[in-house]
Amino acid sequence: MEHEEHNQLPYNLVRRIVTLTLVVGLLGGAAGSYVVVRYLPALIPVSKQAIVLQENSAAVDVAKKVSPSVVSITSQSTGFSFFGQSQTTKGAGTGIIVGSDGLILTNNHVIDGASELDVYTSDGKRYKNAKVIATDAQNDLAFIKVDAHGLKAAELGDSSSVAVGNKVVAIGNALGQFQNTVTEGIISGLGRPVTAGDQTGGSEEQLQNLFQTDAAINPGNSGGPLVNLEGKVIGINTAVAGDAQNIGFAIPINQAKIELAQVQKAGKITKPYLGVRYIPITKEFAASNNLPVTQGGYITGDNQNLAVVPGSPAAKSGLKEGDIITKIGGQTLDATHSLSLLISQHKVGDKVKIEYLRDGQSKSVDVALEEAPRS
Repeated sequence: MEHEEHNQLPYNLVRRIVTLTLVVGLLGGAAGSYVVVRYLPALIPVSKQAIVLQENSAAVDVAKKVSPSVVSITSQSTGFSFFGQSQTTKGAGTGIIVGSDGLILTNNHVIDGASELDVYTSDGKRYKNAKVIATDAQNDLAFIKVDAHGLKAAELGDSSSVAVGNKVVAIGNALGQFQNTVTEGIISGLGRPVTAGDQTGGSEEQLQNLFQTDAAINPGNSGGPLVNLEGKVIGINTAVAGDAQNIGFAIPINQAKIELAQVQKAGKITKPYLGVRYIPITKEFAASNNLPVTQGGYITGDNQNLAVVPGSPAAKSGLKEGDIITKIGGQTLDATHSLSLLISQHKVGDKVKIEYLRDGQSKSVDVALEEAPRS
């Protein structure tokens, strides 16, 4: 069964191929839609710390403040080759210390399938056999933990206040080799949707509401922080566009903060569930499909997925294919407030007001959110 907001971008929008920044692939996107190709690069051993900076005092200050909270992650997984022979795959990524007790935030694709995880802190310490605490493949987030105390946790900012043109700094384990490499840029766009697939095209996943940045993001940066000039983490570096220069993507930190609170309290991630498949409405999509609004969530299915999951909260409330969800809990759906994000801000069991259009008529219904089924 699909998760509730398993979005599929419309086929009549232009698709572009985007190359993943790291280990096992990634989720990124840009205006309209991008397809992210997953890779499994060989591990490049972590070397002596190297910091690359532009001559900018603000960037220098940010690097000094945040770098102690950035870690390098190496992974090792065992599988079988095309010929059935056992083989070991190694990779490298980045993480953000979010708890002084050793709790670390990273991308799910950095640790997915790994049988061994080692963590290297900025002062050169190595922590073997990090434990996976919780994962969220749909949002490409994961939490791991090492046996440590007194680590410096990063300060998490508010991604809802980010605007196009804000200056940012990206920190990460560039190329799996240069620990705590620092680059500088701006926020180039907000609310970017993404389609992510592996190299074979055998699977696809979607993310919504990503930041676009021109701060250089390199292989190995996945899971590292995108930081504002106050030294606060406002995003998690995720991917780059392979067919263009200086186009990178990051997951807004507010989504991760919701899950961090759950992990710290209960040791797991519990996600509320509505049970619809939808397309985020843009001006272009509205014009090409003759829709009465230029933002919202258009409920629709495809050959593989129903528009409304049978037995889901959405189905029980009477939502159906062709409805356009415009507000959730009084918040309007727009480029920076996707349906999946707004649902995630509630808890399992919450009753939320869903406002929607059906055949041009405004309607509303109260929906009791349920726990998302495990995929």
